[in-house]
Amino acid sequence: MSRRGANRRPGPGFQTRASEPPVTASLIKAARKSGQLNLSGRELSEVPQSVWRINVDPPEESHLNVSFSASDRWWDQTDLTKLILASNKLQCLSEDLQLLPALTVLDVHDNQLSSLPCAIGQLLNLQKLNISHNKLKELPNELWNLKSLQSLHLHHNELERIPENIGQLVHLEELDVSNNQLSTIPSTLGELSALLRFSLASNKLKSIPSDISKMRSLKLLDVTHNELEYVPPELAKMVSLEQLYLRHNRLHNLPEFPSCKYMKELYVGNNQIEYLGSEHLKNLSAIVVLELRDNKLKSLPDEIILLQDLERLDLTNNDISSLPYALGSLPVLKSLLLEGNPLRTIRRDIIKRGTQELLKFLRSRIQEQPTGQDDSCSATAMTLPSESVINMYTMATQKMLEYSDRKAIVVPDEVFDASDGVPITTVNLSKNLLTGVPSRISELKATVTDVNLGFNKLSSVPLEVCTLEHLIHLDLRNNILTSLPMEIKRLLQLQTIILSFNRFKELPSALYQIPTLETILISNNQVGSIDAFQLMQLDKLITLDMQNNDIMQVPPELGSCINLRTLLLEGNPFHNPRAAILARGTTAVLEYLRNRIPT
Repeated sequence: MSRRGANRRPGPGFQTRASEPPVTASLIKAARKSGQLNLSGRELSEVPQSVWRINVDPPEESHLNVSFSASDRWWDQTDLTKLILASNKLQCLSEDLQLLPALTVLDVHDNQLSSLPCAIGQLLNLQKLNISHNKLKELPNELWNLKSLQSLHLHHNELERIPENIGQLVHLEELDVSNNQLSTIPSTLGELSALLRFSLASNKLKSIPSDISKMRSLKLLDVTHNELEYVPPELAKMVSLEQLYLRHNRLHNLPEFPSCKYMKELYVGNNQIEYLGSEHLKNLSAIVVLELRDNKLKSLPDEIILLQDLERLDLTNNDISSLPYALGSLPVLKSLLLEGNPLRTIRRDIIKRGTQELLKFLRSRIQEQPTGQDDSCSATAMTLPSESVINMYTMATQKMLEYSDRKAIVVPDEVFDASDGVPITTVNLSKNLLTGVPSRISELKATVTDVNLGFNKLSSVPLEVCTLEHLIHLDLRNNILTSLPMEIKRLLQLQTIILSFNRFKELPSALYQIPTLETILISNNQVGSIDAFQLMQLDKLITLDMQNNDIMQVPPELGSCINLRTLLLEGNPFHNPRAAILARGTTAVLEYLRNRIPT
């Protein structure tokens, strides 16, 4: 049985909502209190004057002869600082925008704007501006007056050029100009020294200026879906770069990255790359994701074993017929994608079983691989000239002394003799059975910057290493070290030291006296405590990895190390911070600790 009046049309008294203005007095009143006004998705074709004049005109109730509570005193209300006009039908913005000088956030994305008012240049407090998904063909010169701007979203417009004046936005940290019609970009972008994230994806770029390398703070660069045929070698100078997207271009060669020590993710799929060599891999020691799918690669170098932190390797749809068995020794590789390659040395059913079975197969082949020489040959294998001992081409072109993965107890003198006259910058003696470091390493002290002694049987670090005054990176992982000599404090240019998988019971005190240190990795040891006050002296320290040690207590003062971007403490027996806080990342952990510093 239907209810009475269920089918009646509502009377006039019920239709007031349809005629209500899209911006009500109550919204304006609330905005005066909060300083924020969200008008997104209201079908606005223009912005009401009451919005532009919210800071200027007194509210209607100010004319009434009534008393106001503390919360309703309109003359004490805050200026508008955040205005969201997204997802409307706006075709233009009024010059009255200048009446909102306190704005720090302006969001007008997803409208129909074809231009911006000159008055936007008067919003000198603006920090975030989102004008994406509009119809902008050009930008007003006044936009570059916004020196406080930190985030600028211009993606999905119709821009054909970016003015050179963009270099004036020196505090910009995030810039997105993807999905426009850009065929060139100005070299003045290099002046954005504070920029952290930069997207140029889906444009018509045939090249990018070398000045972009001046962005020394940049962590993410996305140039996907353009027409690049090469990448300027200066890109390698971007020392902070962590993520680089070069997918869907026309690259024939992979760039070399000698300075990108923090590079974690490199995406170069859907290009025309035919060659991958050791020179491309030797400086990608921190790489976690390497995507090379849909290229023309025919092989992988044995130096792939250098990528000890690699977790994902995508080689889908290339021309690879065989894989280096060393690939099976990568310790943390979780995903190896090989579909679409003419592999002849691995049965298809093994590939279909997944990454772990494939890696197991490759490891088994390492053990089965014949040495190709009898005992008499082994005795003379050190004789020069022999490419099995020293790769002279690598030494000459890459300035690298390479004698790794030989199961050697000593490094023959011939290796150092061959380096005579070559300005060696990198020494790799890893993956041997060394119980000591050859004293002749000190002969290279004038030029060497990178030394890898990992995966040996070192119980001490000799003083010869402490004479390498230009050393920047020192890798001592997987040895049996319990201490470092105090003389190591002489390495006044040292930025990275890796001490993981040793037997340290405390962080070596000499490290506190190396002010240039940026990265300390000392996971999987027996460290029992953290000296936060000593760590505060290392004001350049960015990464501290102390996972899987014996730390019983995390001092709250560690939260004062505000320069830390990566703090890893998992796998220790302390109770606080809890695992849930650790999972939220470094910023949350430091904040938690700071809040517990005794006052």
